[in-house]
Amino acid sequence: MPKIVFLPNEELCPEGAVVEAEEGQTILEAAKQNDIDIEHACEMSCACTTCHVVVREGFDSLEESDELEDDMLDKAWGLEPESRLSCQAVVANEDLIVDIPKYTLNHAKENH
Repeated sequence: MPKIVFLPNEELCPEGAVVEAEEGQTILEAAKQNDIDIEHACEMSCACTTCHVVVREGFDSLEESDELEDDMLDKAWGLEPESRLSCQAVVANEDLIVDIPKYTLNHAKENH
């Protein structure tokens, strides 16, 4: 079972985290199952960029992004070549190292 290493994020996982993911599961689904609450304002429908992550290792093991995801990513804050929407990035059979950016473009973020 592949592992996802989430690098430390001040708000979501200050110590970082290592979680197991099932092949075919999205990065976001794996995060949520392990109490890492990556924001996802559009409820995982690929209609926003709030779940933007940067895949630091294992990027090439992911299926390529489609045109809709690419169009959304163009609007993401802090876009990098290894950026993906975590709701669309499906885990394959390789371990991943994922960085959750500190900021998103969600202007209507709710405080929990």
